[in-house]
Amino acid sequence: MNRRGSDCKATEAKLVVSGKMGVGKSALVVRYLTKRFIWEYDPTLESTYRHQITIEDDVINMEILDTAGQLGEDSTNQWEGHVRWGDGFLLVYSVDDRESFENIAQLKNFLDDIKKPRNVSMVMMANKTDLERERIVSTEEGEKLAQDLACAYYEGSALLGDGVISEALEELCREVRRRKMMEGKQRRRSSSQQVKQVFNRVLTKIYS
Repeated sequence: MNRRGSDCKATEAKLVVSGKMGVGKSALVVRYLTKRFIWEYDPTLESTYRHQITIEDDVINMEILDTAGQLGEDSTNQWEGHVRWGDGFLLVYSVDDRESFENIAQLKNFLDDIKKPRNVSMVMMANKTDLERERIVSTEEGEKLAQDLACAYYEGSALLGDGVISEALEELCREVRRRKMMEGKQRRRSSSQQVKQVFNRVLTKIYS
């Protein structure tokens, strides 16, 4: 499952897969990691997986948290812990379940409350496109919500195993990498400014 990367320092990406119970979160993650589809999952279990990929010659060490259940009064503290832990978030709904679609905006609001909007790296994923006859949420609705939430949008099927799952998770890794690079530049700039301030104070004392 893991690939040997180069000698350069890898980017750590902690990814949280969230969504209403039954939308196929576990099926998506397992399909991505093993290329297999498993029909039955225990919805009360949470699992964490490690995986390594290379994007644009950069090694990414992924840690994927497949969350159990859904956001609610009884699970708020647990979800807050997940949000604080995560670097990026894959929010999943099922095209045959409108409530799961409407739950995405609630999840995004929760992320914003904990992480603040500018710190949220997020991708939206519509699952179960193989159920076209049972489809309730259109592609256009999904695209419109993603536009409103300012995030990338993908739709696919864990059952069919199309390449969209890989595209969605790897785009999320790119978002995490970009944000970490920006934060690193800001920290270096801040550190440089602090050094200059200390140096100027020393010079002021010397010549005063």
